[in-house]
Formats: sequence, structure tokens, C-alpha cells
Amino acid sequence: MVGRELTPEKDAELRAQVRAAAKRPYIYDPDCPLLTEEQLAEFRPVHFDTMEERARAMQNQEIPVLVP
Repeated sequence: MVGRELTPEKDAELRAQVRAAAKRPYIYDPDCPLLTEEQLAEFRPVHFDTMEERARAMQNQEIPVLVP
């Protein structure tokens, strides 16, 4: 929360939880296996690479582009 500090006890509790979580092993979902390096190299996000590409695509679709 903005404007509220953690108590020292709560801070210590949260830090202990983070340390405990960091020691736990990763368990991957069999429906979502790890990607290989080749698959990661081919990955492209659903959104456009740059704001310019996004603006160009929006103009091509006649969507108004707000310019700050």
C-alpha cells in the first residue's frame, strides 16, 4: 500500500517466505513443456515489436492514433 511501511516482523516474515520459495524446485506443467532454444528464438509477442509498427498498423486499419 502506498504510504504504509511494513513492520519489522512482517518484513522478516515476507523475506523468510521468499527465501523458502526460492529453495523449492520448479515443477513444470506437462501441458506446457519447456521451450527449446530454437523455439525461444522463434517466439514473437502478440503485440507489435515497436510503437512505430503498432501506429503504422493502426493507421492501415483506420484506427485513430492518439499522439501525446
